[in-house]
Amino acid sequence: MMALGLRSLRRSDRHERAGLALYSAAVAAARAPWFYHGLGVPDTLDGRFDLIALHAFLLIHRVEREEGPGPAFGQAVFDAMFSDMEQNLREIGVSDLSVGRHVRAMWEAFHGRSKAYALALAATDRPALEAALERNVWRGSAPAGAATRLAGVVLAQSAHLAAQPFAAFATSTVRFLPVEAALG
Repeated sequence: MMALGLRSLRRSDRHERAGLALYSAAVAAARAPWFYHGLGVPDTLDGRFDLIALHAFLLIHRVEREEGPGPAFGQAVFDAMFSDMEQNLREIGVSDLSVGRHVRAMWEAFHGRSKAYALALAATDRPALEAALERNVWRGSAPAGAATRLAGVVLAQSAHLAAQPFAAFATSTVRFLPVEAALG
């Protein structure tokens, strides 16, 4: 009985470590200066959140499709993201009493965005993806052509992640395309 508990604990630790590493890769990809300079994504807390959420969504969407450990790895990425968001809120001075409210709002925003992106990807509906990106990333007023270009990046990243074997995710060796390569 004890051995089973230790095995489960080790598996959980492995998922947590992989989730943090995968989330870190998503953050690194979301920090590409091109998003802010080339596409006019606002370089604000909201703009950065939206790009991190988009890249985390792409990872979670990819790994959750794997049978077996896939959903646990997706949950680990999600958990790492919101642990980081909570820590960042505290670092910028959000009071302990209101951190929970802010995290809940971010959680709801992430789920709404994820649902819109997943539906558009599942239906291969590029106009719906562009509309969702414009609505979320630019709050409905994207610079001309920006949502179209970002949708192209999202589709390229999604295809690139889909082509990677699940073992790469399980061992925390995920690779996002450099933005220049994703632009085609």
